[in-house]
Amino acid sequence: MKTNNDLIDLSHTIFDGLVTYKGLPAPVICDYLSREESKKIYEEGTQFQIGKIEMVANTGTYIDCPFHRYADGKDLSEVELKNFVDLDAITIKAKDVTEIELKYFERKNVENRAVLVYTDWAKHWNTEKYFENHPYLTKEAAEYLRDQKVKLVGIDSYNIDNTKHNSRPVHTVLLASEILIVEHMCNLDKLPENGYTFSAVPPKFKGVGTFPVRAFVKVNK
Repeated sequence: MKTNNDLIDLSHTIFDGLVTYKGLPAPVICDYLSREESKKIYEEGTQFQIGKIEMVANTGTYIDCPFHRYADGKDLSEVELKNFVDLDAITIKAKDVTEIELKYFERKNVENRAVLVYTDWAKHWNTEKYFENHPYLTKEAAEYLRDQKVKLVGIDSYNIDNTKHNSRPVHTVLLASEILIVEHMCNLDKLPENGYTFSAVPPKFKGVGTFPVRAFVKVNK
């Protein structure tokens, strides 16, 4: 939701047992060291909790880098920080449609921007409906965005590609051109069409192409 400093959080909360992508394991979030156990280590009145998280990289709201698709693509540690932070952004509304075609992006000023596609699919988050018949971009739309040299494409849906087939043309086209992808976002209905910047910063992992992010926007006053 919108806060007093005009920040809007676009990320789902990750919790123990959450299923983000059907067929992938849910995260296990627990204590490595509980506060009760820490009493045995520290002096009286001093307690700590150290958490333990076991999960696949595709959990919650996450970002895809080229390494996710291409063995020689840049991983999370190799993408420059400027590509994750304060990107000039635009909202594309594609509510109540499954196949998001080229026409939704034509005549829009998308060049050098983060393009966030609002489908309203986030309302089905954490339900069985979320996994089936979700909105996705077409290959032609992805090619247009590539040719317009966008910086990043995000969506509040299960996948930016059509998962009824084994091919992933949108991932293939965008990541080949080092255009980042953010999936499973929320609160895109809170965004204006223009006049804001987008940020989604992952940890600096080597050999990893996808990881959860705290995605958010800052609306210009």
